[in-house]
Amino acid sequence: MLKNQKIHAVNPDAAQINNMRKRLTGEFLGTFGLVFCGTGAIIINQETGGVITHVGIAITFGLIVMAMILSFGHISGAHINPSVTIALTVSRRFNRKNILPYIVAQLGGGCLASFILHMLFPKNEFLGATFPRGSDIQSLVLEFVLTFLLMLVILSSTQKKDHSLLGPALAIGGTVGLEAMFAGPICGASMNPVRSFSPALMGNHFQSLWVYIVGPILGALAASFVFVLLNEE
Repeated sequence: MLKNQKIHAVNPDAAQINNMRKRLTGEFLGTFGLVFCGTGAIIINQETGGVITHVGIAITFGLIVMAMILSFGHISGAHINPSVTIALTVSRRFNRKNILPYIVAQLGGGCLASFILHMLFPKNEFLGATFPRGSDIQSLVLEFVLTFLLMLVILSSTQKKDHSLLGPALAIGGTVGLEAMFAGPICGASMNPVRSFSPALMGNHFQSLWVYIVGPILGALAASFVFVLLNEE
């Protein structure tokens, strides 16, 4: 009776590859959305003589982070930030073998967004890149502290496994918008190496880029260590 029925065995390797493909696509699209809308708001504000305003730019960054978490958080975790991926790996909340694929996907999404913006606004010189208003050290400290606080919010808001993304999305997006609001005029409030690297690459402006790579990564790492200490049993 059963000899003519075909039994389809599930290939665990194929399932794992397909799952990783979905996760990397989520990171790619999430980072694309962040860079396209966030730096796009800066560019359009410049192109229109300040119509969006600084407050509008800060709100745009906060809302797009919120939207990407709600859209891709259940797929990839919506890191959309190499600093977050590195810190989650160090705090043992992310598999270290996936760190490089995640960062590559984030870089790909961010660079594609900046490339499209460059095509749309070829006369815009900086494409929303971040630069210190004062000294590099001043912005380095600001980026460290901003990312430190943001990472603490990320770790705290995602600690409870209730499968609801609304709370983390509101907390994380709100923090990004708040920090961009008050610190953006001085350091750019990047808190994300890809957000700064992508427009720098397309616009060929690498001055002080190290600030926006070193500061966020160290800040996120420090937050992960503090979080572990605070939550040790």
